[in-house]
Amino acid sequence: MTEDPLTAQRAQVDREIRWMLADATRAPRARIEELPAETKLFGSEISLSSLAGVTLLSAITDRFGVDVAAQDLSLDCLESIATLVDFVVWHLAASPEGSM
Repeated sequence: MTEDPLTAQRAQVDREIRWMLADATRAPRARIEELPAETKLFGSEISLSSLAGVTLLSAITDRFGVDVAAQDLSLDCLESIATLVDFVVWHLAASPEGSM
């Protein structure tokens, strides 16, 4: 049985965003990878600072071509790992290229 392409894309985006998050916060990748998807980006587990947030958003723009700050002015997508992943996946699916 093959995996649904959207499910595979979501898993890839999740993995890459977690790596970017680890790099931005200087946390071990293994620690970020094991966090539940519902983990709050600005909560105690990650404690994303404003500088780390800018670094993360820049990495997302560079890698996926999704400018989070320009497309989500309220930045609601930064609530958790899952909301950020969903936001990026949705924008990738809606883009003319439709993939990474």
